[in-house]
Amino acid sequence: MSSLTPYLVVGAAAEAIAFYRAAFAAEELFRMTDPADGRIGHAELKIGDGMIMLSDEYPDFGAISPDTLGGSPVTLHLATANVDDDAARAAQAGALTLRAPANQSFGERTALLLDPFGHRWMLSQTIEHVSPAEMQERWNRETGA
Repeated sequence: MSSLTPYLVVGAAAEAIAFYRAAFAAEELFRMTDPADGRIGHAELKIGDGMIMLSDEYPDFGAISPDTLGGSPVTLHLATANVDDDAARAAQAGALTLRAPANQSFGERTALLLDPFGHRWMLSQTIEHVSPAEMQERWNRETGA
């Protein structure tokens, strides 16, 4: 596990795990099911080289999903080898495409998706290595600054 691991709260954890498996080829490492009501109290998934943890909502513990909150300001960045294929697979699995795959001036091809559980995902594929100074210069040119 890396030193920074996102922990997602969703309204339907079992459905979310199935979605992440279909959309992002996630591997479920394990889950713990609440014996009182069947909610998933904790699960761990591996996506590529990274990990995410997730659970169903537990409002009494402060675990509330983006759907309940009315959205989330957080975007999860997922590096991928082929943004177009991966965005299409995620859409097929039920993600909403917010921004179709496109080349960016900072050297990446990106797509922005919203999963069925209220979490935004930016899929990113490096297509060109661009220095920070060149990124700024390109941004300045694009905006006429």
